Amino acid sequence: MNVTLDQHDRSATAAAEMRDEEGAIRPEFLGRVANAVENGAAAMLQRLAGDLHEADTGDLIEALDAELRPRFIELMGREFDFTALTEVEETVREEILEELPPDTVAKGLRELDSDAAAQIIEALPEEEQAEVLERLPQRERGAVEQILHYPEESAGRRMRTEFIAVSPYWTVGDAIDHMRETADLPDRFFELYIVDDQQKLLGAVGLDRLLRTKRPVPVTDLMDEDRRRVKATEDQEEVARMFERYNLIAAPVVDDEERLVGVINVEDVVDVIEEEAAEDIAALGGVSRDEELSDSVWTIVKSRFPWLFANLCTALISASVIRQFESSIANMVALAVLMPVVASMGGNAGTQTMTVAVRALATRDLSDVNSWRVVRREFLVGLINGIGFAVIMGAIAAAWFQVTDLGVVIGLAMICVLAAAALGGIFIPLTLIRLGVDPAIASGPFVTTVTDVVGFFSFLGIATLWFGLK
Repeated sequence: MNVTLDQHDRSATAAAEMRDEEGAIRPEFLGRVANAVENGAAAMLQRLAGDLHEADTGDLIEALDAELRPRFIELMGREFDFTALTEVEETVREEILEELPPDTVAKGLRELDSDAAAQIIEALPEEEQAEVLERLPQRERGAVEQILHYPEESAGRRMRTEFIAVSPYWTVGDAIDHMRETADLPDRFFELYIVDDQQKLLGAVGLDRLLRTKRPVPVTDLMDEDRRRVKATEDQEEVARMFERYNLIAAPVVDDEERLVGVINVEDVVDVIEEEAAEDIAALGGVSRDEELSDSVWTIVKSRFPWLFANLCTALISASVIRQFESSIANMVALAVLMPVVASMGGNAGTQTMTVAVRALATRDLSDVNSWRVVRREFLVGLINGIGFAVIMGAIAAAWFQVTDLGVVIGLAMICVLAAAALGGIFIPLTLIRLGVDPAIASGPFVTTVTDVVGFFSFLGIATLWFGLK
C-alpha cells in the first residue's frame, strides 16, 4: 500500500485531533468514536478515524471497550488498515479475530505486506488459519505460508517476502527501468539484491549507490558480495544484535541453500528490540514474558503465583536464620530495629548487580572472556560501598541507641552483606545461564536468599559474639 505525502499530512492532522499535548488519547475523541460505533454511524466513524496512521488506530482500538472493537473494524470497512492489528497486544488481536468472519479478515490481509499478514494470521486457531488462507490469492497465500513455515521468533517469521531481485547481467539502467515500470514493488526498500538463476544470493546494491552511477555500468560492479545476510532459521534476537552491531538498515534473508527468500528492514528489528527488552524487564520483576495489560485476572494470577511462592520460600529460609538468634534479639531489642536496614541494603545492592549482569548476559557483553574481570569489579564496588555505608550506618546506630559497639557491629555487617550481594548478584546469573536456565526469571529469588541470609546471619551473629549474648 503506497503512502503519499498527502496521506502523511492527513495522518498527522488526525493524530493531532486524537491526542493531547502529552500524547494521550483525548477522552472526548474516544467518546465520539465509541458513540459512532454504538450507533452504527459508519460515515461519522470513517471521518473520525479514517485518516489515522495504523499505529494510532491500534492505540484507539485498545482504548475501546472489548465488545466495540470488532464492530469498529466492520464499520470502518475499506477505510480500515489491517496493519493496525499488528500494533495491538496479542491478546487483543486474538479476541478481535475470533469475532471477525474469515472473509473480512482475508479481504483486509490482501493489502498488507507478507510479514504483517503472517503476524495477524498466526493469532488464529489452525482451522481458521486454513479458512483465511484459502480466501487469499495464490501469490499472497504462498508468501504467508512460507513465513509461517519458519519457527516462532526466527528471522523467517520477521521477514517480508517482497523484495527486488535482479540478474547479474543487468546494468544500472536495466535496474532503474525495472523499478520504474514494475507496478507491485515493495512499499519500502533500501537495496536491490543480485541473484543467479537458482535464486542464490550473490550480493546487494544500495539504492544510494545505484542512483549515483551511470546507466551503462553493470550492477555487479557495484555489488557488495560480503553483505551481511541472515539465515531464515536464525533467532530474531541474534538478528537484532547484528543490526545494532553493524548499523544495518536492511539485511537479506536466505535459506539453507543460500537462496534469497526475504528481507528484514530496520523497522522490523526495532519491534524485536522493544519486545525483547520488555520481556527482560518483565522477567526481572517476576512477571511472565508473555503477560500483557489486556490479560485476564486468572491468567495473570497463574503466571505470577510461582514467583510469589518462590519468594515465600526464600522468606522462610531467612526467617529460619532469625529464629536461631531469638534469645539475642530478646536480650537486645535494638537488633530487631536494625535488622531490616541490613536486609534492605543487601537486597538493593544485590538487585543492582543482578540487573547489570542479566542485561549484560542478554546483550552478550558478559561472557567467559571478561567474566572474572567483571566479578572482581563488582566485588570491589560492593566492598567500597560496604565500607562507606558501614561508617554512615555505624554512626547513626551508635548515636540512636547510645551504644558505640552497636555501631561497630552493624558496620561490620554492612561490609559483609554488600560484598556478598555484589558476588551473589553476578555469580548467580552466570551460574544459571551455564545450567541452561533463564537468569532474568530465576535470579531474583536466589539473590534475595543470599542477601537476606548473609545479612541476618552476619548482623545477628556478630552481635551475639560481640556482646556475649545467649
